[in-house]
Amino acid sequence: MTVTDLQRRYDYSYWANRKLFAVIARLTPEEFTRNVAGSWASIRNTLVHAMSAEWGWIARSGGPARPAQLNPDDYPTFESVTEQWAVVEGYAREFLGTLPDADLDRIVEFTIPQLGTYALPVGEMLEHAATHGVHHRGQIALLLRVLGQVPGNFDLLFYDAEKRAAGV
Repeated sequence: MTVTDLQRRYDYSYWANRKLFAVIARLTPEEFTRNVAGSWASIRNTLVHAMSAEWGWIARSGGPARPAQLNPDDYPTFESVTEQWAVVEGYAREFLGTLPDADLDRIVEFTIPQLGTYALPVGEMLEHAATHGVHHRGQIALLLRVLGQVPGNFDLLFYDAEKRAAGV
């Protein structure tokens, strides 16, 4: 794996987020925060969890520090979530833009409360963060369907096709 590989994964992730955000923007404020189902109950809570986790992995890898784990109650609106996510995306892009490939093998020790202490290479942590986002976008797609919305298709192959069509 190279930093370029990771940048592609994160580019895809942010492209997919924007596709999903376009659908979420149609929800009422009540629907956005409604406890529907799943591990995080609402679309808002799931988005904040995914954003917090991504920022946490970037911070563990040497990027900008995240304060405490983000609390969904601090993001009462869709706009407040997307504004913060734009900041996190900027942190990720800036960090990946300065990360040398050699750092991907650097081992970092970290603790996850209630789970324990681990030591992983930076590359694996950053790859996990991108994959973690895919998992939660799938959950949000299901929650959108429960709320009567069609989430659209944000699979990787559509990202690649769109980029290819744009000549990128």
